[in-house]
Amino acid sequence: MSEEVPPPESLTFERKHKSWRQMLEPVTEKDFKHGYYHFWALKKHIEPLDIPFAREIDPMQRDWELPPNWKEIFLQNFEDTLRKNRAFKVFMDICVRCGACADKCHYYLGTGDPKNMPVARAEIIRSIYRRYFTKAGRIFGELAGARDLTEDVIKEMYYYFYQCSLCRRCSNFCPYGIDTADIVWWGRRLLNSIGVTHRFSHISIEASARTGNHLGLYPLGIAEALESVAEDVYDVTGVVVDVPVNKKGAEILFVAPSADYFATPHWFACMSYLMLFHEIGLDYTWSTYASEGGNFGTFQAYELAQKLNHKVYEEAKHLGVKWIIGGECGHMWRDKHQFMDTMSGPADFLEDPVSPITGTYFENAADTKMVHICEFVADLIRHNKIKLDKSRNDHWKVTFHDSCNPSRGVGLLEEPRFVIKSCCNYFYEMPEHTIRDKTYCCGSGGGLLTEEIMELRMRGGMPRAMAAKFVHEKYGVNMMANICAIDKAAFPALMEYWKLPVEICGIDELLGNALIMKGEKERETDLRGTPYRRED
Repeated sequence: MSEEVPPPESLTFERKHKSWRQMLEPVTEKDFKHGYYHFWALKKHIEPLDIPFAREIDPMQRDWELPPNWKEIFLQNFEDTLRKNRAFKVFMDICVRCGACADKCHYYLGTGDPKNMPVARAEIIRSIYRRYFTKAGRIFGELAGARDLTEDVIKEMYYYFYQCSLCRRCSNFCPYGIDTADIVWWGRRLLNSIGVTHRFSHISIEASARTGNHLGLYPLGIAEALESVAEDVYDVTGVVVDVPVNKKGAEILFVAPSADYFATPHWFACMSYLMLFHEIGLDYTWSTYASEGGNFGTFQAYELAQKLNHKVYEEAKHLGVKWIIGGECGHMWRDKHQFMDTMSGPADFLEDPVSPITGTYFENAADTKMVHICEFVADLIRHNKIKLDKSRNDHWKVTFHDSCNPSRGVGLLEEPRFVIKSCCNYFYEMPEHTIRDKTYCCGSGGGLLTEEIMELRMRGGMPRAMAAKFVHEKYGVNMMANICAIDKAAFPALMEYWKLPVEICGIDELLGNALIMKGEKERETDLRGTPYRRED
């Protein structure tokens, strides 16, 4: 038995910044930590997107080779943003630095860095606003919380604006409704205007602009991947399912994140899509053009988001479908429900989304004509249109992670839980302050799902991991379901890092396990090959 470690005689805490004035001192490349800063974007990814001043540098070098008139360009774009975006202007003015958001950010909780408090992160750009766009800042300078725009401030913006996953948890607690994620988003756009941008998001944006999906897959590759999914369905169920691709005149266009037909555990949710649509006889089609539901442009700039957003409607019109169903993706749903009608609408060439199986009119999708797969499945279950065997998931004790954008951004809270409870006998919620609209982020969203910042990701995901640890230890939870492609990619590494024996799945995978198909063989395993638990 190990000896107890005696408590220290005294415990002292030292503030990193002695005063608020020290918070105005910028963090520069000499202070950048390995595992926290992003690699610089490559020319081949940003030049096709018309991002100016393309160059390739190491963020750790002193000279960032900013264009000669970078300051004028930045401030002119700042002024244009203030004029065109009313919310951004309001957010610059109304913060009283109350600190209600301070401990709500998972990156602040994970890193302990005061500048990762949402209020402090926003102050990075708000200090520039005060200096150049307010009378008090121009007259009183630092005393008014203002500071000059220097190259060092640009470096600080780059460092901290990419330590934010745009999850919006902080805005949930702000008494003034300030959306710090919106501030960061516009701040990243301002950095883009002088050619200061990171690598990861632009790899996906460029690939999606070129091919229609983040992976850069061309039509034949997509079709073959979906056929491979169908082959795996046959191996498990003995049922041959069709995979309609680019089918003109189909009633419904189905759009999923490209990871669903390429990566794991996403693959198993994709198997379930094919199984479900086959079982109910849905007249639908996949598309090799609108082959990506997600939009990494929403992590960078309005113009880039708009560039990628339109392809779903274009393909819906081209194929002559009536309406659209979307798969399990997080930022896809903020993009489509909050931006699509403005960026690419109106969708007046589509019909009202009415389920051909139940007759339900999805009124919430009246404008976009696009329904989430969870809503569609929940409606089928409520109307007893599919048969489910909950015991097929008895080897899993399940909890549910509310993905940030579908939960806080769209309000998709009850449908996923209804589907899970209809498919599983063992479901347990994580602590109340970590779920629903208060959900913690995976730590890898908003363009942060990249290897060079793995330490930041693991620290940022710590609050979610601790909530998962709680239900694992209390209830034996061994599976965490979610409806986000980034979550599915990020959580396996997070669970391994925090030494939690918890698997990750999409809720449609649980549906596929439980779904009883006509003509299926006796199943011995779930979709991932794990044997069903048999009661003696």
